[in-house]
Amino acid sequence: MSKFKKQKIIVTSALPYANGPIHVGHLVEYIQTDIFVRFLKLTGKDAVYLCADDTHGTPIEIKAKQEGVKPEEFIARWHKEHTKDFDDFLIRFDSYYSTNSKENKYFSDLIFERLNKKNLIYKKNVEITYCENCKRSLPDRFVKGKCPKCNAPDQYGDVCEKCSATYKTTELIEPYCVVCRKKPIRKKSEHYFFKLSAFSDKLKKWFDKNKKLQSEIKNYLYNWIKQGLEEWDITRDGPYFGFKIPGEKDKYYYVWLDAPIGYISSLANYLGRDVKKAEKVWNDSEIIHFIGKDIIYFHFLFWPAVLWGAGFEIPDYLVVHGFLTVKKEKMSKSRGTLLTAKEYLENNNPEHLRFYYAKNLSRKVSDINLDFDDLKDSVNNELAANIGNFCFRVLSFLEKNFDGKIKDIEKDTKLINEINKKIKIIEKNYSEVNYNIALKEIMNIGSLGNKYFQDSQPWALIKEDGSRENAHKIVGLCANIVKNLSILLSPILPKFSSELQKQLNLNVLKWDDINFKLKNHKIGKVDILVKRVEEKKEEKEKFPLDLRIAEIISVEEHPDADKLLIMKIDLGAEKRQIVAGIKKYYKKEELIGKRIVIVANLKYAKLRGYESQGMLLAGDDGKNIGLLHAEKSEPGSRAYFEGLENGSKEISFDDFKKIEMAAKGRKVFYKGRQLKTDKEEIRAEKVSDSARIC
Repeated sequence: MSKFKKQKIIVTSALPYANGPIHVGHLVEYIQTDIFVRFLKLTGKDAVYLCADDTHGTPIEIKAKQEGVKPEEFIARWHKEHTKDFDDFLIRFDSYYSTNSKENKYFSDLIFERLNKKNLIYKKNVEITYCENCKRSLPDRFVKGKCPKCNAPDQYGDVCEKCSATYKTTELIEPYCVVCRKKPIRKKSEHYFFKLSAFSDKLKKWFDKNKKLQSEIKNYLYNWIKQGLEEWDITRDGPYFGFKIPGEKDKYYYVWLDAPIGYISSLANYLGRDVKKAEKVWNDSEIIHFIGKDIIYFHFLFWPAVLWGAGFEIPDYLVVHGFLTVKKEKMSKSRGTLLTAKEYLENNNPEHLRFYYAKNLSRKVSDINLDFDDLKDSVNNELAANIGNFCFRVLSFLEKNFDGKIKDIEKDTKLINEINKKIKIIEKNYSEVNYNIALKEIMNIGSLGNKYFQDSQPWALIKEDGSRENAHKIVGLCANIVKNLSILLSPILPKFSSELQKQLNLNVLKWDDINFKLKNHKIGKVDILVKRVEEKKEEKEKFPLDLRIAEIISVEEHPDADKLLIMKIDLGAEKRQIVAGIKKYYKKEELIGKRIVIVANLKYAKLRGYESQGMLLAGDDGKNIGLLHAEKSEPGSRAYFEGLENGSKEISFDDFKKIEMAAKGRKVFYKGRQLKTDKEEIRAEKVSDSARIC
């Protein structure tokens, strides 16, 4: 990918959905792309980095309604939060826009019209998934069930996260509505379809010819084409937050039609919202998409076919990355491993995460594991001990002994040649998105500099008669290595590199400034730029229970116990079974759909032969028992007492009984601290003003 056919290069990241915060998993892609674009610009390329919030679809329409705001207000709030998160992690877009824009409406209509004129779009009646309880059609993300290909449970209605198969919502096995948990019905509706199969041969030829595509991805693509590409349903029925199709009363563009078009409308935003110019620039540019492996079907098949059909340039290259795991597990709210960008910043440096991701990112579609002990060791043993130590030692020595002045440099040809060879390797691997190799070679240059400085012992030479000038030249060569490191590291550590260049009394260096020509120059004030990450002291008092919000999915009577009910609960990323003695106080139908508080880290126990995988919490005033409820909070989200951090270690029932919680005025307290979630206060139902929690 080091050679480009066209002068202008358009680089994009996949559009984040505007209904939740950016988390550390999202940041893999944006950091990966940002490093690449910074490298391109550093080497003098005319590159532009485009992205936008993906703002349309039923999830946003429903969530906005639940919060009592208009969808436009809802997405504006998330746009503001996303922009801040990206800025905090030094991710610099040339245009960060929204798919809910006039420009995106223009291009969506234009592309739809061109496809229609070429007879690449047709109408037909289809079976849709419809919830009679919610009185609405259910799009992909609002129906779940078993995958029709691999039988994996709890998969959405468009693509299986386990086997990557794509399918229709009506093909799901044992489907249920995500909103109300009721079983949906099938219903007829007329939709528009895009003739994706018409592009099978053209797509295959493109895959054959394009040597830049990752081999792991090609295997998926060839297999999908071999199985036969299905015509693509590009419309959705109302109610729906999105663009209405011209001439239709209640039909909208499917989000997967107008979302990738957001790349083009973001370019228009960059070009002063000139849509005519944007089309021309798009078609005259080299286009590179960075995406996750979960959306390869859409970006490698559907998107290029739509672009071809509408007369737009297709992407030249797509860089696909794997998922992020935390502690070698898939990120999960219920397991406490889902970490937002904002939460990460509470105790960590954003550039440390950029460094850690770069150390693990390559062209391979491999998952990355975020291990905070490993991150700490990487920062301390590599970034601080190697790069930070070398730069500070050299510049502080120069400042102390030579008034910060670089005169000439020692002409150590062997060292300079060795470093220059590594610089070429670094350049090649930056351009090929093998950041792990590029960073390894940068570290090697730091090690060479440290060894040269240590072996040369300029601190000893300045004490010897006639050797001070030689010591000055040695430090001058080392200062040139520092300068080169500041440039080599700038795509990964832009803030560190900028501050290092300020200490060198240099400004905005480019790749062409990598050389050994810095002479007769005075540096600025020197300070330590990389500090070791120390072991974190526990800032919050530990609370032994892991309290989570769960939604009751089903309720059955215990066959061998009059007081017990067996409940299936949804914890967001997993489902469990709870056995509880509340039959006297609640009817089964009263419990379905109720969101309650459970102890997620209680040791599993069998109650009359049925396993209880946790325990629900309730208030008991001696007469009534009332569940702790949290209607506004998502299943799997954390319930906590203010200022306390939930525990994660398994706890026994005997230890649980030692914890004294109480309800006052139905609010729940522990040692004077109130129980809440990020969205609401937790309250106990049906009990008097004073009750114990059990």
